[in-house]
Amino acid sequence: MKSCAAVLVAQRRPLELFDVEIPALKLGQVLVRVLTTGICGSQLGEVDGVKGPDPYLPHLLGHEGCGEVLEVGEGVKTVQPGDRVVLHWRKGAGLESVPAVYQSDRGPMNAGWVTTFQEYTVVSENRVTAIPAIFDPLEAALLGCAVTTGFSVVNNDARLAIGESIAIFGAGGIGLAIVQAAALVAGDPIIVLDQYDNRLDLAHSLGATHTVNVLRDDPADEITRIAGPGGVDVAVDNTGNIDVIATASRLTNSRGRTVLVGVPPQGATAAIGTLPLHFGQRLIGSHGGNSRPDLDIPRYVRLVQQRRLSLRPLIGQRYPLAGINAALIDMRAGTLAGRALIEIVS
Repeated sequence: MKSCAAVLVAQRRPLELFDVEIPALKLGQVLVRVLTTGICGSQLGEVDGVKGPDPYLPHLLGHEGCGEVLEVGEGVKTVQPGDRVVLHWRKGAGLESVPAVYQSDRGPMNAGWVTTFQEYTVVSENRVTAIPAIFDPLEAALLGCAVTTGFSVVNNDARLAIGESIAIFGAGGIGLAIVQAAALVAGDPIIVLDQYDNRLDLAHSLGATHTVNVLRDDPADEITRIAGPGGVDVAVDNTGNIDVIATASRLTNSRGRTVLVGVPPQGATAAIGTLPLHFGQRLIGSHGGNSRPDLDIPRYVRLVQQRRLSLRPLIGQRYPLAGINAALIDMRAGTLAGRALIEIVS
């Protein structure tokens, strides 16, 4: 059985489409037909080599998606053939298998415990969570990273309380989910900062009380004007830009929390004043918000079914698998508002 897959062959180069051979399932592995996949900023980072040289090239990519289980390997108990599932990068319930290795005309192609930029994928059991069969696969893909990360940042890292202020730097997929989560827990004010008006307009529609275009207005002046001279209770950086990180930390109040979601390039160093840390301010590096997909995804599915949460506005442009490089270009250009989604046709 073969699958078309978008493969990272070399850093800072477009992805290449290859037909890869699906390997026989091993202990704890699950074969999934991919329906949709989102593109996270982390994939841009992998392509662009922001963490340095990649020792696993060539390899498959993608860590959030929705699909249908076709086959399960030995020991798999949490899903069965026919299940609709969310594919996610954080560990959930079930076994952790060895990562799959695919064969191709170019030789072996590496993969992690989950990859989604392909028609069919072999993933570890603990990277899939079953959802209702009728759940929209476009919305379901967002539960693999954008929504689970954004909501968990608010719940677990920031611990945003009712009426606390929050500044969100960067309104990409995760940033927009953070806006929704902050609105659900009645954060106030909810200040979103970005350089693209289309993203800021979307953030406002999702619950932001104030938006700031950083190309026109000074973030420090605006946050001080909105939240007061002490700064915000929570500042979240989604950009990984060291200057933005320093600004976010500086504009967090003396007993607030600065949460770092975006990852800076390898070797980059942010200049942060440490004195407030001695008096209660906290600096938190987030790893997916410490989300538990097997516990969190069913809760968010229920919120959607009860119409207390709408994921549809988070969906940006849709592309076919063959158009994945166009999607990456659009993401870099900032022309997208919402998550870039790939609809897989197999």
